[in-house]
Formats: sequence, C-alpha cells, structure tokens
Amino acid sequence: MDCVIVHDLFLNETANYAHVFLPGSTFLEKDGTFTNAERRINRVRKVIPPLNGYADWEITQMLANAMGAGWSYAHPARIMEEIAATTPSFAGVDYALLEEKGSVQWPCNETNPEGTPLMHVDGFMRGKGRFIVTEYVATDEKTGPRFPLLLTTGRILSQYNVGAQTRRTANVVWHEEDVLEIHPHDAEVRGVKEGDWVRLASRAGETTLRARLTDRVSPGVVYTTFHHPDTQANVITTDYSDCKR
Repeated sequence: MDCVIVHDLFLNETANYAHVFLPGSTFLEKDGTFTNAERRINRVRKVIPPLNGYADWEITQMLANAMGAGWSYAHPARIMEEIAATTPSFAGVDYALLEEKGSVQWPCNETNPEGTPLMHVDGFMRGKGRFIVTEYVATDEKTGPRFPLLLTTGRILSQYNVGAQTRRTANVVWHEEDVLEIHPHDAEVRGVKEGDWVRLASRAGETTLRARLTDRVSPGVVYTTFHHPDTQANVITTDYSDCKR
C-alpha cells in the first residue's frame, strides 16, 4: 500500500507496517458515546484534555478533510445527530436525552422514545425468525500422510485478542507465551516431550511452538492461542473459519 496510517493508543504490531503512526486518546481524554453489547448507549465525558492535542474524532476529521471530504463537525454531539439522522434505531438519541437518562438502549425512536430495555418480547420484528440456507463450502485443508493433524486456534481468558493491550499488563504471568497443546499419544508417536520446541507446518506456512502435553485435546488435534505475535499462529492458518475473530 502507498500509505498506511495507524491511529491507536498503543504501538501495536500493525504499527510496524505504518508509514505514519498517530497517537490515540484514552477514555479519560474523550468526549462522546460508546454502545456496548447490551445495546446501551452511554455518554463518555473527558477528565482531562487529550494530551496529544486532539481528540480522536478531530484527527479523523482532519485526515478526511485532507482527502477532500469537507467535514465540519464542531463537537461529538454533531456526530451523534448525524448518526440519529441516518440510523433508524438511533433516531431518538441525542446528548440531551443521554444527559437526562444517563443511558438508553436502542432502538430509541418515536415508538420507543426512552429506548428499549427488552427486545422481541411478543415476537420478532419481522414476525418469526428468518432462517437462510447457505451453501456449504468444504475446506481444502484435509488430513493425510503429509499433514496428519488438525490445528484449531482460540483465546485464553487472561489475554484479549492479539494482546496489544493485555500483554502490557501483569496478565503475562498467566499466559507468557502461546504453546501447542498436543495429546500425549500424538506426542509419544512423534517423540515429543513436555516443553520441547516443535515445528508446526501446514499448506499455508510454518512456525515453531513449545509443546504442552494434555488430554484437553483429542488425539489427532492440536491447539494453540494467538495472543503473542512471535508465535505467528496466523501464518499457518487459512482464511476458512466458522466464527468471527
């Protein structure tokens, strides 16, 4: 890419590929709103001005205007007004309502002017649930003489996603590295002992991890987490998945 700009609170691994890195603000330096998984829209009020000189939304606006967007927001409240004007489930939300109520849950509109704590009480919005049949696409990744084991990846409780933030905390005491969990039978067949470094290869690539023998995984399956970039777990996986990461 000709120009990669990363705007973040931390120098993360993606920043290594950036041509420009712009410092972000903490929640203590922000005015605005955030919406959580409960559909609850909350106000955020800054305690101190942004130490980098600009709020995140101001930096985004300056970048957009540098590319000719012509944005002219003067406050996050104006951004919320545009969200309400373009998103039906937010149509009744504004800063005055949030100041009065503290928070509201979308949908918040003419029908539900103070938000909707519970949805689908008497039924779904469209009546019954809508089920869509999707075509099954088989993965090219199959076990065989060359690749006899199945690899699955996942998270651990003490780290969050790729760990850009949590690896900077004392959480690394519980999860200081990604390891390859392998069943004792599979390890014995391959001469692998607890703590050995093992080469893990797939049709996509290869990496090296420390082995952990455990019956938490079934024979024929190995498992690792992807919180530490040095592990390069994504190097050996494909684009096929059954969940969102």
